[in-house]
Amino acid sequence: MQTNKDIAVEERAGGEVWVTIERPHKHNALARTVLTELGQAVLALGARKDTRFVVLTGAGDRFFAAGGDLVELADVREEAAAIDMAEQSRAALDAVRNCPVPVLAYLNGDAIGGGAELALACDMRMLASHAHIGFIQARLAISSVWGGGVDLCQLAGGARAMRMMSRGELIDAPLALDWGLADAIGSDGPAGADMQAFLKPLRLCAPQVLRAIKAQTAAWRQGASYEARRAVERQHAIGTWLHEDHWRASDAFLARSAK
Repeated sequence: MQTNKDIAVEERAGGEVWVTIERPHKHNALARTVLTELGQAVLALGARKDTRFVVLTGAGDRFFAAGGDLVELADVREEAAAIDMAEQSRAALDAVRNCPVPVLAYLNGDAIGGGAELALACDMRMLASHAHIGFIQARLAISSVWGGGVDLCQLAGGARAMRMMSRGELIDAPLALDWGLADAIGSDGPAGADMQAFLKPLRLCAPQVLRAIKAQTAAWRQGASYEARRAVERQHAIGTWLHEDHWRASDAFLARSAK
């Protein structure tokens, strides 16, 4: 395991990597240094050919991540400083959005404010049964700034995004699942059967296929044109078709069918 001050990177078998925000005493608040470390870690993992997928989580069982560190941000009172803060933070979340491999968020606890934006920057989300997602920025008389509002509208729709953000509403795990903000609910922790069942297909999927799928979904997320998305699909389809993993799987299927 590689551990910086606030970010721990644990490499597991088969190219599975867990990245943990290690600030439970601060509700896993996303201080600027934490965001920088997180962005750098995800960029490095995405650049490695042996990375299959990344799981992002928080330490403890109360918070996945809170927003920015309010003590640290108390002096950000001028426009230039606010723009710099916003761009630095958004760059870290964009590293997650644009990572060439799937990034799954395991919400071990609540994701609030900027933490909710980080959760929605990921490709998929499993929520612990007690976890909530809350865009509570309005309680501090601010709006979302790290791209999370855009993600929320895409995932839940404009009406539900309006409800969540204007009311500062905390959405529980079942409602998050119903609204498309969660892909699964885990009742037995990150090492439990629910998580293992969710991750099993990803562990069995060829790495180049996961990258091909991520390329397609990233192109859609970034607003690429219809033809551009078709080009991305075609490019990766040819690569996966010609890969030895495809022919090995195809030959095995034909052999089973012949019996």
